[in-house]
Amino acid sequence: MSHSAPSRRRNTPKQETIKIVTKDLIRDLKVPRKDPSGMSIILSPLEFERITSASRIRSAEEREAEMSAIRREKEAAIEASEDRKALLRQADFSRRKNEGPSDLEAEARERAQYLLEKANTQRLEQEDEIKKMNELILGAQCHAVQDAQILEKHLILNELQEEERRLDAMMEVERRKAIERQEQIEALRKDQRIIGKRQIIDQIKDREEQRLLEEELKEQEGQEMLENLEKLQMEELQALEVKKREQRKLQSEILQINEESLRAKARKKEEERIADLMALEFTRKKMERDAEFEAEQERIKKEKEKEVARLRALQERERDHRAEQDALRARRSQEAAEREWRRKEKEQALKKAEEDERLRLARVEQVAHKEHVHAILAARERAEFERVIKAQQEEIAREREKEEKLKKEQLSYSDMVRQQIREKEARTVKHRIEVFQEVEKMREEARNRQARLSEIKIKKLNELRTAGLPEKYCNEVERKVHFVPPIGN
Repeated sequence: MSHSAPSRRRNTPKQETIKIVTKDLIRDLKVPRKDPSGMSIILSPLEFERITSASRIRSAEEREAEMSAIRREKEAAIEASEDRKALLRQADFSRRKNEGPSDLEAEARERAQYLLEKANTQRLEQEDEIKKMNELILGAQCHAVQDAQILEKHLILNELQEEERRLDAMMEVERRKAIERQEQIEALRKDQRIIGKRQIIDQIKDREEQRLLEEELKEQEGQEMLENLEKLQMEELQALEVKKREQRKLQSEILQINEESLRAKARKKEEERIADLMALEFTRKKMERDAEFEAEQERIKKEKEKEVARLRALQERERDHRAEQDALRARRSQEAAEREWRRKEKEQALKKAEEDERLRLARVEQVAHKEHVHAILAARERAEFERVIKAQQEEIAREREKEEKLKKEQLSYSDMVRQQIREKEARTVKHRIEVFQEVEKMREEARNRQARLSEIKIKKLNELRTAGLPEKYCNEVERKVHFVPPIGN
């Protein structure tokens, strides 16, 4: 045991290390025997070659060649697939041909046949004859229903009459019972009237007694009212005496007040007289002051008038001096205006002479220009005339060419029309043949249609009879549609 352990340690392979040398130290790193990430794989040489070739950058020619190879492979695969599909379809067709139609195909064919027959039947139902027959059948059914309704109405009417008779009998019984009840009620009312009459008589007696009592009470009340009235009269007399005393007292007070008022009026009158005297004195003094003021104003006015007269004299003298100065200035201004007028007249004469000379030169130039324009216009007219002549000649030539071309076209058109006539005649013959064939075809279809309509009519009449419609209505429908059964049936 002691020797086996060292031997195993000696046989254990030495772990791989990597020495890393850096600037500051040297380290030995151990390489682990297992992949710590667990993602390591082992590639085959072919896979490794494929990866390396895929990682290599290929040129455009290589990529194009590769794409061409891929396209060829796809096309070959598609062709092979189409060949296989064709073989499978051929085999399936042969199998179906040998085996016959399947259940689904048979069912689909039967359904298609049923739908086709149904469509043909519906199309025949839209025929006018069938529509008319349907209307007649519907009318016959309506008549049958109407007859049934009339019969039912008669039955109902009979039942109603029977019910009315029964109700009349019941009403008669009820009427008799009502008469008996009414007689009983009348007897009861008669007894009640007798009782009521007795009660009314008793009430009249009671009311008479009540009236007598009320009259006695009224007499007592009247006596009491007389006594009260006398008492009230005495009270009114006493009140009147008191009122008279108060009036006498009031009159004495009024007299006293009047005397006081008269004395007050006298005092007021005296005061007014004194006030009038004072007003007269004030007016006199005011008039004296006004007279003095007016005298002073008159004196001031006279002084102002004297001053105004003096100023007016000064203004007159100043106005005369100004008039002389204005006359002098006017003469000077007139002389200056005359000098200016003479100067302007001279300038206008010079300007007029210059304008006349300028107009003369302009007329000469205008005449020369006019002659030049006439020469140019003449040359233009001559050139225009030559151009028109040339254009007319060209137009004549074009007209001739056009006429020749028109003649050729007319000849060609005539040939074309003749050809069209021949073609139209051929088409007409062909159309007549086709129309004849179409008419024969339509006649055949009409015969077939009439046969189908006859079958449908027979079927509908049989359905009516089977439905239990009365025979007279069936015969009427058959007569109205002018039905003629086919020979041999």
